[in-house]
Amino acid sequence: MAASPSVSEVKVEDYVFPPTVKAPGSDKPFFLGGAGVRGLEIEGRFIKFTAIGVYLEETAIPVLAAKWKGKTAALLADSHEFFRDIVTGPFEKFTQVTMILPLTGQQYSEKVTENCVAFWKSVGIYTEEEGKAVDKFCEVFKEEKFPPGHSILFTQSPLGSLTITFSKHDSVPEVGKAVIENKKIAEAVLESIIGKHGVSPEAKQSLAARVSELLNDYEHKPDSAELALNAKVVPEDSSQQHGVIA
Repeated sequence: MAASPSVSEVKVEDYVFPPTVKAPGSDKPFFLGGAGVRGLEIEGRFIKFTAIGVYLEETAIPVLAAKWKGKTAALLADSHEFFRDIVTGPFEKFTQVTMILPLTGQQYSEKVTENCVAFWKSVGIYTEEEGKAVDKFCEVFKEEKFPPGHSILFTQSPLGSLTITFSKHDSVPEVGKAVIENKKIAEAVLESIIGKHGVSPEAKQSLAARVSELLNDYEHKPDSAELALNAKVVPEDSSQQHGVIA
C-alpha cells in the first residue's frame, strides 16, 4: 500500500479545501491534488464563479511517478498528456465545486453536458448510451439551486461510475445523491475542469505544482507482501554458489 502523501490545505477566496477527504461512494483515502477558481472575463472584469478542489486517491502518486517523476511543475502544467493521465488513470478522483456566485442546477448541468456532447461528437464517440447518461446527469440537477458556499461533489471511479453529491462547502456527506454508470461522462466532468480546454487554469497550475513536488519526493518502498516475497527467493543452485559438493 502506498504511503499517504503529506499535503497542505489550499484557500481559494473564502473557502478552504482540506488536505484530505473521505469521498461519497468510496472507501479510499484522498489527498488534495490542487485547487483554484473558475471565472470568466466579462466586460474587462474577471468574474469568479466557483472554487474548485481536485482530490486524488493516494495510489495516484506511485502510478504517475512511473512516467512523470523528475518533471518540473512548469512542464506538467503545459502537458495535456499529464492531465489526461490524471483523468483516465487507474485510481479514484474526487472533485469539489463550491459556488462563489449563485447558480442553478439547470445552468450548471446544461453547460457541462453541452461541452461534453460537443467533444464526443467531434471525435466520433457519441452514442445512445452517452445520450442516456447526459439525460440522467441533467435530471439529477434539474431542481437544484446552489447559493454561495454550497458545493457539487463528484466521485469518479476508474471502473466507469460517477457519484454526484450536493452539500455545503465544509460538509461532505457519506452517501451520494445519484450514481451514473458511464465511463465517458465520469471522465468528461474532470476533463472539463483540468483538460486541454479546462475551465480552471488556476486549478491546473496548482495541481501541476503540488503533484510535481510529490512525485519528485516519491521513493518506492516495498510493502510487507513484497518483502515477504523477496525473502522467499533463493538461487536455483545454492549449493554450488557456496562451494558445497553434493
